[in-house]
Amino acid sequence: MTSANNSDLHRALGELRRCLGALRAAHGDHAAIRRLVNGVERLEIDAADLLGLAPASGYPADEVVYVSDAPYDPDLWSHADDEGIGGYRPHIA
Repeated sequence: MTSANNSDLHRALGELRRCLGALRAAHGDHAAIRRLVNGVERLEIDAADLLGLAPASGYPADEVVYVSDAPYDPDLWSHADDEGIGGYRPHIA
């Protein structure tokens, strides 16, 4: 995680904590507010875990994935739904 991302994340979590403090002051120690506070605490724990992670690199540079240009077997799609057209309906003769 970059330092800018880390700063943004901690700033957002701090803002969440501030908002939850205002909600607690306005509504008391309600169960829903306690759950939200717990959620922010878990996010802070996860954010701390991210600090040590290296960025994902994707596929290794030497791994090449080939996709065939050959047509697909039409039976592969015989009972598939067409998006936007509706479900499979066999022709009744």
